[in-house]
Amino acid sequence: MAQSSSSFPGSSRSLIPPLEVRLLRNGIVESQHRVHAVVCDQRGRVLMRSGDSQQLSFIRSALKPFQATTFVSSGALEKGGTGDRGLAIACASHAGTPAHAREAFRVLWGAELDAERLQCPIPKGGHSPLEHNCSGKHAAFLATCRQMHWPLESYLQPAHPLQQEVIKRVGELLGLPAAELVSARDDCGAPTLQLQLAQMALLYAHLGASAQADLEQISRAMLAHPALIAGPGRFDTELMRLGHGQVLSKGGAEGIQCLSRIGEGLGVAIKVEDGASRAKHAVALHLLEQLDWLTPASLEELRAHHLRPADHLRLDVLGELRFT
Repeated sequence: MAQSSSSFPGSSRSLIPPLEVRLLRNGIVESQHRVHAVVCDQRGRVLMRSGDSQQLSFIRSALKPFQATTFVSSGALEKGGTGDRGLAIACASHAGTPAHAREAFRVLWGAELDAERLQCPIPKGGHSPLEHNCSGKHAAFLATCRQMHWPLESYLQPAHPLQQEVIKRVGELLGLPAAELVSARDDCGAPTLQLQLAQMALLYAHLGASAQADLEQISRAMLAHPALIAGPGRFDTELMRLGHGQVLSKGGAEGIQCLSRIGEGLGVAIKVEDGASRAKHAVALHLLEQLDWLTPASLEELRAHHLRPADHLRLDVLGELRFT
């Protein structure tokens, strides 16, 4: 994994303080979170940041749109006939509702595969791996393997051709040899990648730029079906719904949040040091206001749900992105 900033012009570690998120209880500070954030363009240049643009973290589920590239490029998506809905569920961290499970099942059905092939866990209180929030990704993995005549039983192993293709594609987007990328097992069993925050932002700059056919198809599917990406009331779904088809949003566990604006070739990546979801959502809305990517009405609706969890509680964000 390359640690230098040479691939990301302007990403030096000169002191720019991270953002701070405070939970206020009746106006009194109860908890605080430190948050790093960065804005990159398609050339990997860090344009704005708060904190450390080279902060290392696992990208977790924010990797899913890029894991779905093999589903597109292999022809498995087209052969299965599930269209944009199938591609959206492949990118999802969904709520496990019957509607979500049904879409994941349709991906398997199109590839003539049984749900028993899924190697994601059965969620607590659930009855099937189809209810796991990563079932769409796993279904797309299996459909791709069937299309390419790759082994099905070992599809989650890092050395499997499927996972090697995913890492190769990510390396191409980052301008790095795939061998330099560090992977580890995610909670669903699939590999995830350890990246600098600026590298995550670069991936999302590419995703929103509409310049590469596979990424344009993926971003279109996500925006066309935001309810499949997370679920009604959940942050990614509501942000994309209220962004009127212009803002992509995909979160990951342990305080990861990535954003891009369609057609602008800019990506945003956020990492909360202590992994708190509430802090990453608060920072995302704070930065979206600073970048002017959402209307005031949309921002206010999102704030009402995500920054004011109760009458006596409020999340405040201190600091802002600075030009590098």
